[in-house]
Amino acid sequence: MSEKVKVIGAGLAGCEAAWQLARAGIDCELYEMKPKKFTPAHKYKGFAELVCSNSLKADRVESAAGMLKEEMRRLGSVTMECAELARVSAGGALAVDREKFSDAVTERIRNNEHITVIEEEVTEIPDGNVIIATGPLTSDGLAESIGKLCGEYLYFHDAAAPIVTFESIDMEKAFFASRYGRGDADYINCPMDREEYERFYNELINAESAPLKEHDKEHFAKDGFKVYEGCMPVEVLAKRGEDTLRFGPLKPVGLRDPRTDKRPWAVVQLRAENTAGSMYNLVGFQTNLKFGEQKRVFSLIPGLENAEFMRYGVMHRNTFINSPKLLNEQFNMRERPSLYFAGQMTGVEGYIESAASGIFAGLNMARQIQGLSPVSLPETTMLGALSKYISSPDTENFQPMGCNMGILPEWGERIKDKKLKYKLLAERGLADLDKCIAEL
Repeated sequence: MSEKVKVIGAGLAGCEAAWQLARAGIDCELYEMKPKKFTPAHKYKGFAELVCSNSLKADRVESAAGMLKEEMRRLGSVTMECAELARVSAGGALAVDREKFSDAVTERIRNNEHITVIEEEVTEIPDGNVIIATGPLTSDGLAESIGKLCGEYLYFHDAAAPIVTFESIDMEKAFFASRYGRGDADYINCPMDREEYERFYNELINAESAPLKEHDKEHFAKDGFKVYEGCMPVEVLAKRGEDTLRFGPLKPVGLRDPRTDKRPWAVVQLRAENTAGSMYNLVGFQTNLKFGEQKRVFSLIPGLENAEFMRYGVMHRNTFINSPKLLNEQFNMRERPSLYFAGQMTGVEGYIESAASGIFAGLNMARQIQGLSPVSLPETTMLGALSKYISSPDTENFQPMGCNMGILPEWGERIKDKKLKYKLLAERGLADLDKCIAEL
């Protein structure tokens, strides 16, 4: 069996996997079909392209996302290294300039002596040492090949939020602030009174959705409207009840309208898309509405009456395998140990989760080639808990999972203060990770 590894897909997971192999001195071929061929959601030529959002979630170590990102840093993540270089202001979150981030990752991957980039589409699973990290929009040919190997496929749908220009936002109505004064007032807030909200709500729930693409129709017909909760289209979420948005993405808590010094009835927040602050995305406004409907309905939001949309929201198919029936916690197949999967296809949901799975798959592939024992991270770590979640063979009705404190083992004693509890859980997990790294 050849020691050279084939990594398929140069998204976050694939780049992290290749990076880990290179760090171990192992040569790999990284296959990427862009720029010759793009998926319906991808537009940029570079690697590690972010599609739905430019946010890599909360940065506080005592949060689930912050804890996972710190684990990734300690494991030598190229994603975290490049995210710092491309960071844009986003309060307590880590958000990046998408193009700068992609360019930074691409440069490091292309300039590494152990990584050979091959720009072509892979339609069949190769023999030998392979890591498949083609993401939720795997091309049809390879998806068919994976389907033959893995059997049952599961489908859900994901949505992306629209982006508007800063100069088109009416800052006489909108204002800069972060909830409870956290961060540096990084969000633009569009406040609504009750009448404005009700008018917006009624138009939103009655707006016309975009027609499905041909390749999606059979899956909708088969599974119904099946979508990951974290990326629920705003119009679908709204139909759950008139106040659903006010207790969700439009919640006004922690904010006061400087014009009235009162808390608004509802608030739409926008977050910077790039370092220059020239573009902002509507936070929580993933949508599948027709473009004309998005312009009409979202222009009812105070401050966005004349908004210039640089990108409208889109919806696309996501695909993941039934990992608990197929994979070990190292992300390789039980029936074919030299074949690893990484990224959202495994059922880890989210950018950083996908990248982290790539780190773990690459690390374990390297150890397998070197004749070393596989790594099992402690379940007290966020990555360890995720790897165990996607590989537990007793799991029924498997669904994607993002990082959250609920998948970690409980603290030994009951702690009423949630912030303190999360802080202790994070400290425990990071200490356990350090011990594991020292042993390696």
